[in-house]
Amino acid sequence: MRQIGRYCRLMGVFAKYSLMSALEYRINFITGVTVEMGWMIIKLLYVAIIYKAGTSIGVLTPDHILLFVGTYVFMTGVYMLYYGNFGSLPWMIQQGELDLYIVKPVSLQFLVTLRRLEFAYLLPDFVVGVIMIVTGWRLAGLPSDVLSVAGFLFFLLCGCLLTYSIFLLPYLLGFWIISLGGIADISNALWDFNNMPSLIYEKWMRRIGTYVLPVFVITNFPGLFLMGELNVWACVWGAAAPVLFFLLSRKLWKISLKRYSSASS
Repeated sequence: MRQIGRYCRLMGVFAKYSLMSALEYRINFITGVTVEMGWMIIKLLYVAIIYKAGTSIGVLTPDHILLFVGTYVFMTGVYMLYYGNFGSLPWMIQQGELDLYIVKPVSLQFLVTLRRLEFAYLLPDFVVGVIMIVTGWRLAGLPSDVLSVAGFLFFLLCGCLLTYSIFLLPYLLGFWIISLGGIADISNALWDFNNMPSLIYEKWMRRIGTYVLPVFVITNFPGLFLMGELNVWACVWGAAAPVLFFLLSRKLWKISLKRYSSASS
């Protein structure tokens, strides 16, 4: 428990200094918010088109889709909060900058992947995502009792851990190869593939996206739980997948780190 408390305090320090840095360079902060709002408008246009068509897809009404897209927007904000650390990892490896962090008395993975937080990207996604979730939830007439809210928040938290664990994996290849441009593009495309409910895809695609590379668990399980579309085994997998993939990311991080040659070698 002392270790958990220690890392929570470190996260508070990271957040404090990241926010201070963002406010010091306010033009960069405003630019980041503006760019993210432009992306947000595009997503809202998707939802507007769905409402204009007024067509249901299976059990999904436009209100349900609004809830799912809102969950995706919210999770995008969480992902973008620390995404820059993933992107800078290959550069740190090539330049030997990891030398500065290896000697720190704290988990290197924690320090490298969460040291810098981008609140300019989190803020608009968080606000708009919450509004979309609440609006879709209410309009769809989904239950709002304690169990439903707790289940939704639980799978949302599981999605946060799963996002970190899955999307860190491609950037670990930076310990082996020099350029990750193509791999990063594929990773970003995979994330964007998750912006609509999984129920619109074919069954074989849903199974791959749920059990093989569980990106659908990230943004779909909270809404599916509210709709009563998750059976017991799916709920178990939704809770187990984040833990399994986090352990996998830890294992591969340690293996990858053995490939690192410091700047002095």
